[in-house]
Amino acid sequence: MNKLVLFKMFGRSFFIHATLNFRRMQNIGFAMAIIPLVREWNLTQKETASFLTRHLQLFNTHPYLSASVLGSVIRLEEEHIKEKGTVPFTDAVSIKQILAGPYAAIGDNFFWLSLRPFAAIFSCVLAYMGYVLAPLVFLLLYTPAHLWVRLKGFLASYERGKNGMEFIRSLDLPRLAESLRWLSLIVLAGWSAFMLSSNENISFMNMPGIGMKMAAIAFILLCILLIKKGISQLYILYGAAIIFLLISMKDSL
Repeated sequence: MNKLVLFKMFGRSFFIHATLNFRRMQNIGFAMAIIPLVREWNLTQKETASFLTRHLQLFNTHPYLSASVLGSVIRLEEEHIKEKGTVPFTDAVSIKQILAGPYAAIGDNFFWLSLRPFAAIFSCVLAYMGYVLAPLVFLLLYTPAHLWVRLKGFLASYERGKNGMEFIRSLDLPRLAESLRWLSLIVLAGWSAFMLSSNENISFMNMPGIGMKMAAIAFILLCILLIKKGISQLYILYGAAIIFLLISMKDSL
């Protein structure tokens, strides 16, 4: 495959989510991303119609992992053309259907429910401490990770075809997501301890400083208990954010 054509399709994969629709989700974006193949192979009008029709079916996955699906599909379509139809084009359709659901769950859990909250919490801590580059830290924590997964996933999937999912599997993103959520809780706990220790006179609802510290320790122990009971760390993070917001509103009144 011409490297320039591959680069064009990878670039287009960034916009797969841009044409999201309620009927067939990301199908238009996926078809748009794979159009350079039509031009590269000089397909006839009938072949082009058949090609685009099968790639305009329902498709929906996490946008960051869509490039990995695209890479596998390109390889299978290329094999179908080279082998003059002995490799069925249904393989390309099947791989899309097989990978879309698991990739959506894996991507949502890692990128949007773990990595993004962690990057946001860490950046907020830096912003509170007065670092003006805190927004840049958020971008440095979040952006390189998904760009690398996009590119590496696309290339690995194109190279391996049907076995392209091996790269995503090797990353073990669910385990990393669990670790990031724990790390987010640790950062929040450390931040709370720092805020309490930096001001001995801090009080809330006439509670003395020592009482606030004991309340903070009790809150941390409660979080650990909730996690052991099977409560998602994400819900705990959101709950803590709401509690801190209510406290700050109370202090400002």
